[in-house]
Amino acid sequence: MTQDSIDVHDPQIVAAIDRYWRSNVRLMAVLLLIWAVAGLGCGVLFADALNGFQLGGFPLGFWFAQQGSIVVFVLLILVYALVMNQLDARHHRELVRLRQTASSGSEGTANG
Repeated sequence: MTQDSIDVHDPQIVAAIDRYWRSNVRLMAVLLLIWAVAGLGCGVLFADALNGFQLGGFPLGFWFAQQGSIVVFVLLILVYALVMNQLDARHHRELVRLRQTASSGSEGTANG
């Protein structure tokens, strides 16, 4: 096993990977729910109620149906990229810490 490899059988590393994927799936579920509410809810289901408001001279329900869901989708992609960068960095720091802990523990047993 090289110095940069990770022991995927180590319970702490398995737990870290599980936390990473749970966070990723939770983020995707929340963002997809927001997109569904903006695209289907505001553009179709609540369009009549939203048409009482104006945005740029157009009824808000019409705006969501034509442009809003696309704008929301692009913004959600940006949010996903930014949050995933933070999540990836946190996960990487955790794996480095676990790797250092494991290597210092194995050095102690090899020398002692």
